[in-house]
Amino acid sequence: MSFFKSDVVRAEMAEIGELQEEVYSNVFKFQTMSSPDKKYHIELLERLMEKQQVMYTRLSLSDDPDAKVMKKQIEESAVMMGLPKNANMNQVFKDMTKMVSIMKDQLDKDSLS
Repeated sequence: MSFFKSDVVRAEMAEIGELQEEVYSNVFKFQTMSSPDKKYHIELLERLMEKQQVMYTRLSLSDDPDAKVMKKQIEESAVMMGLPKNANMNQVFKDMTKMVSIMKDQLDKDSLS
């Protein structure tokens, strides 16, 4: 079966698309959001990154030619966004996760003040 014909992969791709749409639609409003809205936005971002990391791992493990093409496209997009060529995407996901965790901690500290 083709990688992208899998019901699991299709469902995950659909959810990633929905999460991306919601995250991106609010990214420029973040500074003016209430603390609960910021927390919700950060939680969405965490879910999105987790799902993207799982999908990237699936793509990396697949022998399907279409999966390999998509993996390459993701890596090329990362370079266009300023990451070095041949960046370790697993490390990129770890670094992004740390950054979101810092955002969450800062939001918690700010709400206590």
